[in-house]
Amino acid sequence: MKKAKQSGQRKTNPFLYAFGMFGTSIPINMFKTFATVFYVDQLSVITFSQFGIITAAYTFLDAIDNPIYGFLSDRTRTRYGRRRPWLVIATPLLVICYILFFNPPASIAAGSPFSYVMLMYMLTGTLDSMISTNYGALFPELFRDEKERAKTNAMRQIFQLTAMVVSIALTPVVAEKLGFGNTAIVYGILAIVVIWFMAFSAKEDLSLMDQPKPPFLGSIKAVLTNPKFWKYGMTNCCFGAALALVQAGVPFYVKYYLGREDGLSATILLGAAIGSAIIFIPVWIKIIGKLSVMRAWRLAFGLIAFLVLPLYFTSSLATAVPLLVVLGFATGGVQATMDLVSARILDEDTQKYGLRREGIYSSLLGVMNKLYGLFVSAGYFIVDKLYGFVDGNEPGPRPDDASRFLMVLFPALLLFVGFLFSFWLKFKDDGSKQPAEKETVAPAQKEAEEE
Repeated sequence: MKKAKQSGQRKTNPFLYAFGMFGTSIPINMFKTFATVFYVDQLSVITFSQFGIITAAYTFLDAIDNPIYGFLSDRTRTRYGRRRPWLVIATPLLVICYILFFNPPASIAAGSPFSYVMLMYMLTGTLDSMISTNYGALFPELFRDEKERAKTNAMRQIFQLTAMVVSIALTPVVAEKLGFGNTAIVYGILAIVVIWFMAFSAKEDLSLMDQPKPPFLGSIKAVLTNPKFWKYGMTNCCFGAALALVQAGVPFYVKYYLGREDGLSATILLGAAIGSAIIFIPVWIKIIGKLSVMRAWRLAFGLIAFLVLPLYFTSSLATAVPLLVVLGFATGGVQATMDLVSARILDEDTQKYGLRREGIYSSLLGVMNKLYGLFVSAGYFIVDKLYGFVDGNEPGPRPDDASRFLMVLFPALLLFVGFLFSFWLKFKDDGSKQPAEKETVAPAQKEAEEE
């Protein structure tokens, strides 16, 4: 293999890399947000409890597949780079499974709907993990300077939130016209085009492939014995669970609490939250410059934890919209800062061990983030057992309270716990600069020998 010097390579355009987030977010956000309402409420072929079992089972699968994907990605050596082959191959496979999920066979109600939903949910989720691991691993590799990272991540989050406007806020209206099945086909094709465009535009540093291959067990041990990994992971897990529950809860909140049957109402609420998050991302970049990444991260978490509660008391679409706009402001802050925090953790690991293992770190952080599935499952079980909301045919005696618990009360509790965890994660320098640590290569050589 010919060595490629970093100085001789063209730098990746931050805009083109960030654009990839639009493609990775389009299918999976529709999948996470509307999977429940599609099978539990619209088709009414499985119950809330059964869907809770599916999300819990997938969470355990995710804990296994993510480290494997990260390990394989870090050790991949091709003339096309380490990450690109995985992105190119996994994307069409993801899209196929995602389309099949929202296009179940006509005989599903009379057959085994639970088995079908479980299988397609698992396949779609695990392929998304493969894509997310490799896309996320590119970020700290392609962009080394913290200012450049902040700028790139801001664009990336804007693209992610824009994708959420399309795949979450607009989906109720689009699905009313096209159906969920055809909507998935449109979003899937769009995802392939965008992700492939990003993958072939990224300029990986091929010289990194000449460095020692990170060992599997040694890498797992290094990550799992890092206290910062756990503190950051639990914080983001709480945020991910709360965000997923709010998104999934909006259609139920609109139908059973606000008493509105139209898809436009859900679109307005979701659009208000996501649209305001996009608008306020540049504001948070300035806040980061004034306060530092860590202080801005904690501020955003504190705001979102308390701003979700007023939604419990509103009783109309007109009063819910401004509340979601303010909530979107806080959400934008968490989105703008969280990847910068994880990049600092990875930089410390590289400086300490002398190994480039963005893939394994990205994958294990993905595992922690996706542990939110357990909290989401708990929310679904509580809605079923406490409120008697089984499915669309049997919503129980208090579907209005059930929807508010799912969308407001449980997410608020999770966000408050995440806010507390954010204070336990500290760096030597809590300002904008990287903590100065002497890079050591000996541990890398030792780990390679042990492997």
